[in-house]
Amino acid sequence: MKDVYLGLGTNKGDREANLKQAIELINNFNNSELKEISAVYETEPWGYTQQDDFLNLCVRVQTKLGPHELLTKCQQVEKELKRERKIKWGPRTIDVDILVYDDLKLNDEELILPHPRMQERAFVLVPLSDLNNNLIIKGKSIKEWLSIIKVVGLKEYNSKIIESIKDK
Repeated sequence: MKDVYLGLGTNKGDREANLKQAIELINNFNNSELKEISAVYETEPWGYTQQDDFLNLCVRVQTKLGPHELLTKCQQVEKELKRERKIKWGPRTIDVDILVYDDLKLNDEELILPHPRMQERAFVLVPLSDLNNNLIIKGKSIKEWLSIIKVVGLKEYNSKIIESIKDK
């Protein structure tokens, strides 16, 4: 089984319901087991800023799926939750990114691992630190990356819906 970290984000529609449904779909991936869910964070938009705030979290999954199989599954979650790609970094019902796939380094037309810009983004690093503060990305731990970047526009979000998933 490979240790994988996924990042989830949503800012369109019922954000909590989007996260809950995405996590439930991820929990049903074949040959995979959802191991941990981070806290939920409300974050200001990044890149394209003229949009609503996001809810973000990270999950740790153990899987026998290969990285491209997992990417296909993540894209199926986005499709099922009606993600539309109209504006780069724009509003979305759900975004499911593979952040880290074990210690695999990959760069092809479909997938780059680890995720190429995750070390720049507090909305990824903060929830990821909930799961594994010592995870090494591009030669530095999550804790070290967090000491380098500015953590602004991010706050923990009190979500009873997500807690109900954690308790299952």
